[in-house]
Amino acid sequence: MITQATTSLAVLAALTVTAMAEPQRYELDPTHTTIAFLIDHIGYAGTLGVFTDIEGGFTYDMETQELSAVTVTVQTASVNSFKEARDGHVRNTDFLSVDAHPTMTFTATGGTPSSDTTGTVEGELTLLGETRPLTLEVTLNKAEPYPFGHKRFTLGLTARGSLNRSEFGMGYGVENGLVGDTVDLIIEAEAMQIE
Repeated sequence: MITQATTSLAVLAALTVTAMAEPQRYELDPTHTTIAFLIDHIGYAGTLGVFTDIEGGFTYDMETQELSAVTVTVQTASVNSFKEARDGHVRNTDFLSVDAHPTMTFTATGGTPSSDTTGTVEGELTLLGETRPLTLEVTLNKAEPYPFGHKRFTLGLTARGSLNRSEFGMGYGVENGLVGDTVDLIIEAEAMQIE
C-alpha cells in the first residue's frame, strides 16, 4: 500500500534531482585563475608571460555537461613577462597596443564533451579589434564545495589552446623569425558557483 508519506518522498526526490540538474552560473576566482602564454624567442627558447587582471564566468550544468554564456575579459595592460622593459614593448603598438585596445575578450555559446571530465570549447577571441575563432581543450579537474573561505561549490579547470597572432594583425617579428607567430595558451582556473 502506497502511503501519502511515500508519495511525498517520491515527489520530493524527483524535485531534488530536477533542481540538481539545473544549469548554474559560475564566476572565475581571480585569485586562483591564471591565463598565461608561451611564445618562441628567435628559436632559442619560449618566453612565458601572464595576464594578471581577469574576470569572467559561464553557465554549466553538471548533470548534462551543457555549457553556455562563456565570457572572459582580460585587461591587456596587465601583461607580465617578468621583465619591465619587455613588458613596455609588449604593451605598445608592436604587440598589444593597450591604449587603443585595453581589453581582449573570449566568448563561447557552448562546448562539446568528449568524456565525463574533458571536452572542447569553441568560441571567439577578440584582440586588437579583430575577432577570430579559438578552440580550447578543457579538463574538469575537480567539482565540489571549497574546503574553506568562501565554501562555494567550485570547479577546477585546465584549458589549453593556441593562436597565430598575425591573424589579429600583430605581425611584429614574424617575418624575420625574431618572435614566433604561434602563441600557446595556458589556462588554470577555479570557478565559483554564484549563490
